[in-house]
Amino acid sequence: MEKIKIRQIKSGIGQTLRQKRTLEALGFKRMYQVIEVTKNPQIEGMIKKVSHLIEVVE
Repeated sequence: MEKIKIRQIKSGIGQTLRQKRTLEALGFKRMYQVIEVTKNPQIEGMIKKVSHLIEVVE
């Protein structure tokens, strides 16, 4: 399976509870943290929902 790296670039403060929980589910604990996740349909959907808070790192 393909791995992708994502970085949180904006804070979850002021966002909806659902978006905050999505960031937690992706594995983010702090700003500018880079995490590596396995690419699958569930992760792609989570990334799409919080795309304004994160960026995909190549």
